[in-house]
Amino acid sequence: MKSLLALLFSTLLITAYAGPPPGAPSGPPSEHSWGHPQWKPRGSYGPPIAHNATFLPDHILHLTYENVSIGCQFRPSVLINGTPPAPGLRLRPGRTSWIRPSLATAPTATQWPIPPLHFLDYEVHPLINDFGTYFYHSHVGFQAVSATGPLIVEDRGVPPYAYDEERVVQFTDYFNKTDPVIEQGLVSNPFTWSGETNAILINGVGVSVGEKAGTPHCSLPVINVDAGKTYRMRSIGSSALSMVQLAITNHTNFTIVAADGQYTRPYTESYMQVSTGQRFEVIFKAKSAVELGGQTDFLIRFESKDRPTVYHGYGVLRYNNATAQINTGPATPPFALPNATYAWLKYALEPLVPNNFPYRQRSTYTDIWRLNGLQWNTSSSPYPGDKPYFVNIYENGPSAVPNLTAAVDETGGWDPVSLTWPAKLGEVLEIIWYNTGSLVLNNGDIGSGNGTYDVDANEAKLANYTPVLRDTTNLYRYEAQSIANYTTGWRGWRLRVDDPGVWMIHCHTLQHMLMGVQSVWVMGDYEQIARIPWPDAAGYLEYGGNSYRNATYAPSYVHQFQE
Repeated sequence: MKSLLALLFSTLLITAYAGPPPGAPSGPPSEHSWGHPQWKPRGSYGPPIAHNATFLPDHILHLTYENVSIGCQFRPSVLINGTPPAPGLRLRPGRTSWIRPSLATAPTATQWPIPPLHFLDYEVHPLINDFGTYFYHSHVGFQAVSATGPLIVEDRGVPPYAYDEERVVQFTDYFNKTDPVIEQGLVSNPFTWSGETNAILINGVGVSVGEKAGTPHCSLPVINVDAGKTYRMRSIGSSALSMVQLAITNHTNFTIVAADGQYTRPYTESYMQVSTGQRFEVIFKAKSAVELGGQTDFLIRFESKDRPTVYHGYGVLRYNNATAQINTGPATPPFALPNATYAWLKYALEPLVPNNFPYRQRSTYTDIWRLNGLQWNTSSSPYPGDKPYFVNIYENGPSAVPNLTAAVDETGGWDPVSLTWPAKLGEVLEIIWYNTGSLVLNNGDIGSGNGTYDVDANEAKLANYTPVLRDTTNLYRYEAQSIANYTTGWRGWRLRVDDPGVWMIHCHTLQHMLMGVQSVWVMGDYEQIARIPWPDAAGYLEYGGNSYRNATYAPSYVHQFQE
């Protein structure tokens, strides 16, 4: 999803293509093809289709920089289609959607930035089982604090849980410093911290520290429901920094049925906890008219957790679009939210259907990986001009793929030349993280704990428990603050390597990403990674190539998926 939408769209574009058709030659292109390919398999993917004035994408996304009202204050912010948060996108599994972002750039992992005054059409084809709640966002600098929106992949067929309507509950942060000021401070040496969040917003609405709701230009966020209905609440943690806890007065029935795009067995909590990057789906039963007894507004309380300064926020759960009974939050919190954040859902969620989780005794390959002090940001590529890793592999062939043997034998996991983390398709990696943050990659989350990781003790906890496949989990610190050179908590992942390509594992706290808490992983060998023929991929792989459109040029694209 690598800005704008880069992490979402370029990743799906590159990894979701089908392989060469039957009868195509196997192996790499000819010796003349590195950088100047001549090879193309018979049949290929059909002729290019012009994306001219007659072609209308399913979604068009424009990036602008505007002075906009957020958190009852004004702030110059990057917006997608003019609103914070951006409009929601809905995709259908097994169906292709064309999405056109403009004025976007991307970190140098898989693709070049989109040049100014250009745009690029992305072909996104969710697989049959990709249904769930996601979000798209910028991946440049601090832009994702405002340039983000919901992305829903609809169910194919009847959902496993019944409900009447949906509600999206998207959390974002508001900082009263501008993006450039925050970015400059974080990359300076010594760095200057961004400060703590000035407001947590629900669907773009919230009250900044120092402001008061109940005026024409400052209001509490409102979630509207109807009495007696059942709702599928899609909670999205697209905050920059905040882990958010939320509870509703006289409503303790949050039945979690999905996490990070994976259906789970139902598990009920009395409150919600959502960190940056995470998504949870909840079946929420609204009160009946009789149960309401004339009350139509119920106070929502939410706050940031595990931060030196806590933000206290309020909203309203409003029934039947009634006249407001609550317009502002109380002077003091009416009830407390738990401080033991690490206890929420611990070893609790299990998949609704079997997910082929790799138990240790069944693993084909297991190792323990640590980042070992490596950092990565958008200027970390060792190649000239910060050439993206994926592009370098396409241009230079098998020699550009990181050396797995050197990575394992010499450095404990990372390739000393490319500074990437290589892995073979089919193996199972056990990745143990220490310190603090929330981390992103599709994986089997095997739990967390205080101190250091004990393989046998944790495996005993998994004996009668099957973890859900997650893509974002928390690395708790278990202490009031981190201590240098002291392990204050661990998080374990077990990852089955089955998708070739160039991927990123990173902390989802925007400040930490800017400061380099990211890593690039290269999974698979050359033939597996570069399985799209060069003629069909070249327009994407060249900076400003013929896949990029401007005011005077309309590109042609090979459509990879047929409806």
